[in-house]
Amino acid sequence: MRVAVELVPRTLESLKLELESLRNITARDLSVNIPDLLRFPVRSWHACAHLLPHLSSVIPHIRATDLDLNKPLELAPFLLEQGISEVLIVSGDPPPSADHQVFPTSSVQAIRKFRAELPGVRVYAALDPYRSSLRGELEYCEEKREAGAVGFFTQPFFDLRFMDVFFEMLERSSCFDTEVFWGVTSVTSVSSRRYWESRNRAIFPGHFQPTLEWNREFAREALEWVQQRGNVYFMPVKVGVKEYLEGIL
Repeated sequence: MRVAVELVPRTLESLKLELESLRNITARDLSVNIPDLLRFPVRSWHACAHLLPHLSSVIPHIRATDLDLNKPLELAPFLLEQGISEVLIVSGDPPPSADHQVFPTSSVQAIRKFRAELPGVRVYAALDPYRSSLRGELEYCEEKREAGAVGFFTQPFFDLRFMDVFFEMLERSSCFDTEVFWGVTSVTSVSSRRYWESRNRAIFPGHFQPTLEWNREFAREALEWVQQRGNVYFMPVKVGVKEYLEGIL
C-alpha cells in the first residue's frame, strides 16, 4: 500500500514547512502530490522539483488544458532533468485570468501525449465517482487506461459503503489491475460540505458531521479499508497536516 498526501504550494517556504510537519508525524515512506493551482505563483512541477531532494516520490498535477497538442511537450526537458518520474493528469479548472492560454485538450489526449513523448514517466489519471453514472465513469476510466494511464487518483469519498460499491464495480472492469489511490479529505464546515455537494456532487452519509473529530475517525477507517484494496490519498483542506493526520499515519 502506498500513502500519498496532497500539499498545496502556496509558496515554496510554506510547502517546506508542511513537509516538515508531515515528517514529524510519520516515518512512512510517503508520496507527495502537488496540485497545480493557478491562483498561486508556484506551479506544481516547480514545487515537486523543490521537494525532490527530501522525498523519493513527488507527483505534480498537470492540467490537460495547458497542453498544446500541436507542439512538443514543453515540460518534458524539465521533468527529465529534475528526475520527476510520475505525473497526474487532470482536466483543469478554468483559469482565473484570460491571460492564461488554454487549449481544447482532453485528459485522454494529454495522457496519450505524455506516453508518446515521455514513455519513462508513469502517468496517472483522475477517477471521479460523482461525475456521471458509476458505469459511465468506469468506461471513461477504461478509455484513460487504454490511452496509457497506469493508475488513478479518486475524488474524495466520505462513506465506506459507497467505497465498497465502487470497488465491486471496479473489480469487474479492465482498470482493476491498475494502481488506485482512494481519496479522503477533510470537510470541517457546513459551507465546505455545501461546496462539495454543489460543485462536485459528492455524497455524504447521514451520520456525517463537519467536525475535525469525524473527519479524523473516517480517515482512520478509510486507511484500514484500503489496506487490502490499494492505496490511499489524503487531501488536508483548511486544516494542517499535523492537525488532520497525527496519530493516523
